[in-house]
Amino acid sequence: MPKVVALRRYPLKSARAEILPEVDVEPAGLRGDRVWACVDGQDATIGSAKHPRRWGRLLDVGATLRDGDPEPTLTLRVDGHEVRAGTAEAETVLGHHLGRPVRLIREVPSDPRLHRTLPQDAGLVPQWMDDVPPGQDTVTALAGAQPGGRFVDFGAVHLVTTGALSTLGARTGGAGAVAARFRPNLVLDAPGDPEPGQELRLGDVLLRVVVPTPRCVVPGLAQADVPADRGVLSALARHYRVPVAGLGQAACFGVYAEVVEPGRLRTGQHVH
Repeated sequence: MPKVVALRRYPLKSARAEILPEVDVEPAGLRGDRVWACVDGQDATIGSAKHPRRWGRLLDVGATLRDGDPEPTLTLRVDGHEVRAGTAEAETVLGHHLGRPVRLIREVPSDPRLHRTLPQDAGLVPQWMDDVPPGQDTVTALAGAQPGGRFVDFGAVHLVTTGALSTLGARTGGAGAVAARFRPNLVLDAPGDPEPGQELRLGDVLLRVVVPTPRCVVPGLAQADVPADRGVLSALARHYRVPVAGLGQAACFGVYAEVVEPGRLRTGQHVH
């Protein structure tokens, strides 16, 4: 029977994951997931590793959310420093690490936008972005982020499966089959990704799969103790291009899901 083998949340968008034994799942996703973001001090765009030259070093930043307090506290680990989000010190240390002035915010602005670099391989450029050449920089809306919400790219919960990771590993000669590359919230020990529309019961939590997850440049970057690997991107472009919600085709890996019934989720939880 499929089960949950890892739970990950990302309190600061594009920073490193917290690995959790259990977590509350709210209608908007895992409690504390992507509740903070960096904002560029010059053009007010949201910091995302989708633009590696600007923001790739966010992937080196540790982030721990202490959410048992009346006011959750986010601690960042940057270049040997531990600083608390919401302070001038945190923004100074983080800005020095990133090489640009930044602010840390918890409120999604009215028109959240981000810089991204499209992959060099045309097979990784989704059809709805065909007007942007491979490898070029562009600015797009942060589609999943709404005022009052979180800094998510699209779905409330992102999951991958061990079966899909194993298949990808075989296609890349063993490299690339590492869940951390894809920054999921859940890793399920299951033979393959569930289909859109499928419902997953995990204890008192009920998820409904919405769409496959289009991939960007991030899985090929060095992050979370895995080295950079462009071969992962090449494999995604060759083998994983599928239709996405009537928008056209894109190279996808993993799926986005919405929360139908919230509750407490634990590693080892069986999936029905």
